[in-house]
Amino acid sequence: MSKEKPNLEETPRSEAAAAAAPEAKASKGEAPKGGAPREGKPPRDEKAPRAEKGGGGQKGQKREKQTDAPAEKAKPVPDPPGYEPRLKKLYRDTAAKELKEEFAYKSVMQVPRLSKVVVSMGIGEAIANKKLLDSSTAELTQITGRKAVRTKAKKSIATFKVRKGMDIGAMVTLRGNTMFEFLDRLINVAMPRIKDFRGANPNAFDGHGNYSLGVTEQIIFPEIDYDKIERVSGMNIAVVTTAKTDQEARSLLARLGMPFRK
Repeated sequence: MSKEKPNLEETPRSEAAAAAAPEAKASKGEAPKGGAPREGKPPRDEKAPRAEKGGGGQKGQKREKQTDAPAEKAKPVPDPPGYEPRLKKLYRDTAAKELKEEFAYKSVMQVPRLSKVVVSMGIGEAIANKKLLDSSTAELTQITGRKAVRTKAKKSIATFKVRKGMDIGAMVTLRGNTMFEFLDRLINVAMPRIKDFRGANPNAFDGHGNYSLGVTEQIIFPEIDYDKIERVSGMNIAVVTTAKTDQEARSLLARLGMPFRK
């Protein structure tokens, strides 16, 4: 087969067309490969700057919320200067003097006095329904005026489906003026509202001068709204004193107004 010979006349024409191509593209506004960039547009090597992280987007807002400092806890409002609870004044002016004469104390420091009051609630049904524990804690806080602390199980009991460390109750410890105010409301406001109330048990002492009282309904306190509670539940009230015998503690509480059954 014979090989075709190249057309020598067409070669110069193709080189001339290739040389004229960049000039034609430049006249149309197109940039040749590796040539100058188009007018009004940035070069390909330069990239537009990215938006800063954490700007106005949702991700930035979430990060700002996470980096915020934790809010400080609200401090309890202090009592006004010169304020003294009514029950505390009754103890200082009347009860302490009568107790000193009754038991013939040689020193004023021997006179028994109130140490603290512990109010607790056990919510066994909270194992199946956690909302009951939340509502009971809020009610206890509302009654006492102090934030309630949740109590945990000390050991596991398979019969009651209780595991160690599970939240099963709430409690509050009251001291100072708050203790006297709570006892005053309990004795003069709440206990008279108990249905078929015939007096507190005079023998509910532990042998060391501490008294325990059980309340079957939390609605006896006027702070609780009956229409807003989850369920009617009771609570335990433990009055801790410095008395060495039950007789001294009984006399102390009786002089403060505790209505013991006769």
